[in-house]
Amino acid sequence: MSRDFSRTDRVGQQIQKEVATIIQREVKDPRLGMVTVNAVEVTRDLAYAKVFVTFFTLEGQSEQESVVILNEAAGFIRSVLAKRIKARIMPELRFVYDKSLVEGVRMTNLVNQAVAEDERKAGDNSTDEGHKDS
Repeated sequence: MSRDFSRTDRVGQQIQKEVATIIQREVKDPRLGMVTVNAVEVTRDLAYAKVFVTFFTLEGQSEQESVVILNEAAGFIRSVLAKRIKARIMPELRFVYDKSLVEGVRMTNLVNQAVAEDERKAGDNSTDEGHKDS
């Protein structure tokens, strides 16, 4: 009987939940805006965990600056995480900005623009044909 999730997936889900809570409640850096932990990829040997995050950044701050702040706090987050999760090996955390949300919004806008353009052209063609018949 096979399992639906591998061990690394289960560890990744647990890390995602706990890291989100730790960042929200324990990390007190005023330079950091609101952080969303979207996903966590854990290596098979559980040595590294890549934490994908998005931000509601503070005014004048880039996503890359926020990633640097989180990576500087990674040791603290990892130590708090180790106390909450009972695991023999605690992966080293690496924070990465998740562009998929921004890319998804961009793609949706492109599709909406293309549909609107097609509808506009279809509307122009129907009015042109109506004038030819008269």
